[in-house]
Formats: sequence, structure tokens, C-alpha cells
Amino acid sequence: MPDVADVPDVPDVADVADPTDRDTAIALDAADPLAPFRDRFVLGDPELVYLDGNSLGRLPASTPDRLARAVVEEWGGDLIRGWSRWVELATEVGDLIGVRLLGAHPGEVAVADSTTVNLYKLAVAALDARPDRTAIVTDDDNFPTDRYVLQGLAAQRGVELRVLHTDLDAAIDPAAVAAAVDGEVALVTFSHVAYRSGALADLPAITALAHDAGALMLWDLSHSGGSVPVGLAEAGVDLAVGCGYKYLNGGPGAPAYLYVRSGLHETLRQPIWGWFGQRDQFAMGGRYDPVPGIGRFGTGTPPVLATYALAEGAALVAEAGIDRLRAKGVRQTNYLIELADAWLAPLGFTVASPRSAAHRGSHVSLAHPHAWQICQALIDAGVIPDYRVPDRLRLGPAPLYTRYVDVHEGVRRLRDLVRAGTHERYPTRPDRVT
Repeated sequence: MPDVADVPDVPDVADVADPTDRDTAIALDAADPLAPFRDRFVLGDPELVYLDGNSLGRLPASTPDRLARAVVEEWGGDLIRGWSRWVELATEVGDLIGVRLLGAHPGEVAVADSTTVNLYKLAVAALDARPDRTAIVTDDDNFPTDRYVLQGLAAQRGVELRVLHTDLDAAIDPAAVAAAVDGEVALVTFSHVAYRSGALADLPAITALAHDAGALMLWDLSHSGGSVPVGLAEAGVDLAVGCGYKYLNGGPGAPAYLYVRSGLHETLRQPIWGWFGQRDQFAMGGRYDPVPGIGRFGTGTPPVLATYALAEGAALVAEAGIDRLRAKGVRQTNYLIELADAWLAPLGFTVASPRSAAHRGSHVSLAHPHAWQICQALIDAGVIPDYRVPDRLRLGPAPLYTRYVDVHEGVRRLRDLVRAGTHERYPTRPDRVT
């Protein structure tokens, strides 16, 4: 991973005298090499400050036209003949994401299904590849859908699910992983960036620990793909999944992607045998015979229009460059923390994300006893964050389109409404919110 401090010609917040001065944000935007990308998105209300790009990315301006062409020219004009190009979309877009953004080799990533389904497919394949082993290792701060899938597999297979405790505000401890993995463990699986705190796990070190124990390693890249260099091939990662609607800007419900190291393609067999993983699929053979390569991890007919939308978003991210996005992500989250220390700490907020940029992804979590009420008040004030239990306000500037002045304005509005007690008018959190 490149040292973000070495990126030239862009001032960091530490180089300026007063981060609370709006002119500081203006100067940072003027020097931002990624600033032109903002104009390539649909921005809508100019007064709205969007700080939830880590949950749902903005709409690329090119996506509506691309979808219109696909609908009118390809679906409307080509009809069934469109499958001559559509049938390869999953692996073409997979290579765009894998090679340009995740550090994978060509032919190791495919677009398919949802993150949850892909996690299930790869976890089952991993368990089947280690039939004499009877344990899975994960942590209690892993994303809920990941934990639910693993709980279900443990119950169905009668295997042990070893759940490590991870501090809500810190990354997974490699020492705890080392203590938990042994010759009984078939699969180790964590999220690369913690969904709540933004803590960045040591992917190479933890992958090596899993391999030393003879286990397979599966990473969820949903909060790192498109914002943080991952280096799958360099670290020798076995398996990974990720979603397409956060930093990749593929739209709500965008298809997900899965990664399988090429050396495992012929030895792993995923459990959902569908005709898009079948060799010579249009021969309609009577027995399942999986194609070689990443295609064997496909299942049913892929969502063509949604994959086109994902391709538009991912192409923008790839054009910007993952190293430049990481550099800006570090600077913006550093800036946000500087503002939080100056403006929000006196109001009862604490930074609940790692302060070291080397241990943090591209969002910042703030803890406050009234975070739920504050979140609702902030939305009404024209700033979009999100809330995570137990008392976290999550702010996610997306480096591709978020300006420093957006960060400044968002935190200023947050300070002003809490200082005025505006949030106290809002009801407390309903129990159903998670």
C-alpha cells in the first residue's frame, strides 16, 4: 500500500493553520486532483450535504444514458440476440473491479448475486474443501449478514463457530486470531473495514495466520472495495466478497462480486449449481459439469441492466485510481477528526474510529449518548449521515465526489444543532433500529 503522505502537491490538514476556517476547506478543494470527478455525478439539491457514501454511492451522470441505451437498443432492438454480449458481462465487469481496484489477477473476480449469497457460496465451498476440519473463526463485530450466514452454516453442518471479541472502536487483533486458529479451523472470515467504526484490519497478517494453520481465508470487502487498496493477490487471499452499491456507485441493490484465487478454481465447488456455472450451458445437459475458472461460481441468469449500472460506477472509480482515492480518503477523514476535536468534543462527542489513518478506512464514527436523536435532527438540517447501535453517528465522505467544504459544512451544522439543543425535540431511538 502506498504511503499517502508521499502523494505530492496536495496539502494535508496538518499543513494549514486553522482547519475550522472555511477558507481552509476551500483551499484543499482547489488543490484536489480528484475535484473534477464530482461533476460527473448527479448532485441534486445544492444545499444537501451527503456524508453517507459508505452506505450508498451517488448516481453517476453517465448511468441513466447507459441504461437507456441498454433498454432501447439492446433489449428493445437486439432482443434475445443481446445475449451474445450480455453473457460475458459478469466476468468483464469482474475484471474491471478485481484488477483495477482490488489487486486481483484477471479472471479471479466475477459479478454475481448479493454479498450474502456470495458469502454463503464461498463459505460452503471452503468448508467442503477442508472436510476433516470442524471450526469457523469470525468476530462479533463482523457485519450482521456475515454472522447470520455463518451461524446458519454452523447449525446446519454441526461445526463450531468461534466468535472472537473485537472492540467496537478498534480493528481485529491479529494476536486474538493467532490464538483462535488451529488444526480444527477450516475457514477464517472477517470484514476488511469494520462497518461501524471504520477500523481497517491487517489483511496480509491475518491472511498469513489463517494459512499457517492450514485454513482458508475469506474477506468481506464491502467497506473497502473502491476506497482502500486491498492487494488480494499480493497477500495470497483465498476468497473475498463485496457489494456494488457503496463506493462503487452501482445503485441500490446493485449486484455484488466474488473473488476466488485462481489456484483454487478447480478444487472448490460452490453449493448452488446453476446453469450460468455450467460448461456449454446451452447444450442443456442432464448433469452439472462446472466450467473452468471463475465462471463456475456463477449461478442463475445475471441481472444485465444492474450490471451495466455497476460497470459505470466502477469505471469512474478505476479512472480516478485507488491510490489517489485512498490518499484523499485519509485526508478527508483526518480533516473530519480535526473538526470533531475542535467543535464536537466540547459537546460530548468522542471519535469512535481509529485516529491513525493507517488503521482506518474512509469513514469516521462519532459516539454520543443521543446519537439517534442527533442523526434525525441532522437529516432534517440537510446533512445525510447514518446511525449505528449503540450510540454511533457515522460520517462517510466519499473521496470521488465529496468536497472538503462538504465536510466542513456538515460538521458545522452538526455542531450548531447540538449546541442549540435541537436534537432534544426528537424522540429516542425505537428498539427496532439496528
